[in-house]
Amino acid sequence: MRASPAGDITPHITSNKWVVLLIATLGFFMVLLDTTVINVALPTFRQEFNSSLDETQWIISVYVLAMGITMPATGYLSQRFGSKRVFILGLATFAFGSMLCGLSPNLELFILFRIIQGAGGGITSPLGMALLLQAFPVKEHGTALGYHGIAALVAPALGPILGGWLVSLELWRVIFFLNIPIALVNILLCLRYLKQASTGKSGQFDLAGILTEIIGFGSILLGTTLAASRGWLAIETLICFAIGLAGLAAFTIIELRYARQPILDLRLFGNRIFLNASLVGYVSVLALFGAQFLMPSYLQSLRGLTPLDTGMILLPMAVTSGILVILSGRIYDRIGPRMLMIIGFSILVINTWQFSLLQADTPIPKILGLLAIRGMALGLTVQTTIATAVSVIQHRDLPRGTSLSNATRQVVQSISVAVLSTVLVSTLSPQVKALEAGLNTQVSRGGTVQGLCVTPDETGSNHEAYAPATTGMDMAFMEQACSEYIDGFDRAYKLTFYASIMALVLGALLPGWPFKWAGRQVMGDGSANNS
Repeated sequence: MRASPAGDITPHITSNKWVVLLIATLGFFMVLLDTTVINVALPTFRQEFNSSLDETQWIISVYVLAMGITMPATGYLSQRFGSKRVFILGLATFAFGSMLCGLSPNLELFILFRIIQGAGGGITSPLGMALLLQAFPVKEHGTALGYHGIAALVAPALGPILGGWLVSLELWRVIFFLNIPIALVNILLCLRYLKQASTGKSGQFDLAGILTEIIGFGSILLGTTLAASRGWLAIETLICFAIGLAGLAAFTIIELRYARQPILDLRLFGNRIFLNASLVGYVSVLALFGAQFLMPSYLQSLRGLTPLDTGMILLPMAVTSGILVILSGRIYDRIGPRMLMIIGFSILVINTWQFSLLQADTPIPKILGLLAIRGMALGLTVQTTIATAVSVIQHRDLPRGTSLSNATRQVVQSISVAVLSTVLVSTLSPQVKALEAGLNTQVSRGGTVQGLCVTPDETGSNHEAYAPATTGMDMAFMEQACSEYIDGFDRAYKLTFYASIMALVLGALLPGWPFKWAGRQVMGDGSANNS
């Protein structure tokens, strides 16, 4: 493992580790909540700015791009300028970008301001985790990440509820203004409680690494965005992937051979535990994204539920995952990750197969139960893989280690969404795709539609908000569209099922009970906290 630059000393962050937990979790929650709220408001943005679906999609795409490009540099910046300064900079940037988004008069400026917001989020997420792990004793890292993980599991469920409510009140700009007081409170906590870390001596600025990182990560993320909307074989998609792969190859060579102060410590992948835990994390991103990405589309597009109703249905998953993530953190500290991985991914394998059997008329109570069970798998596995990966990182190198973990997961997550989107639409005929485009246009103009699998005579509170705009269509064609979509969801969930099996196999190879778990023993910050 590459040693930190001379003079780089990681001091005690603060005497109160729980304050750091609050600071890190607030920042993480703010960034994730904003991401999920935006998804619900996209039709409103199309109407507000009179834009097409492809144009509006860039509101999400540039945010992901900015986060993905910024994350890798976070550890480098924190060791050069100090974790406290850089973390506050990330919070301030995110708040400033949020304010500008809320004041945006047109789509062009809105997209520009989302880049600013995404850059702030890319700094805040990995560095908050590094501060947290530096503040807690090593023997409590699982517990700390367990509490921190509540934000990652609850925010995606609360986002649609909050976003749907604000959109229904025609207060979409409040979505962004809510971030400002949260960020300001967090900044005040940082100024009051965080101590400034001593920074390393100024070394050679890794300009080549930064440029190739931007080209590599940025092009890959842009390619996945284009693949989801225009296809994997579109010329612009292939060009982006080619440039991205070339950029990442050059970045790897520069970081391993030439950089004196590399942006990312790629040598961490030479550690077996870090590599295996990272691979489990990458595979599980695809496996776990089934419900988070596919289920809202199923409930809204096929079942005709509102975003607010969808958010309420996703709540059981957030509740069970929030409870289990705390328990799994404590268990991890005692026996290691192996049994948590085996139990969690075994649940996920069974649960994902059940989701692949969903039909157009599957009772909502059954879906609620399946989501609650899926939340158990989430709580047992997500933070556990992260905790295992960082358990072998030197204490002073945690900012770079968390940056590496978060940045690579961001890329894998974007690719996973693009892959699942492609699988989902691959079953649709040209006629059904044209129908979907027409319905999207109607929604963007302020209209409402019923779900494709909802018959005109269905009634109920869940469908009252939707005018039967599709009732004039040929019922046979509607049944065809519903059937094709159900087939698409089946194939997408089958893919996540196979990913779940792979995650189970890889997770069983991680250290822990019934064998001795020595992952923390390799850390070089003393044995006092190792147990």
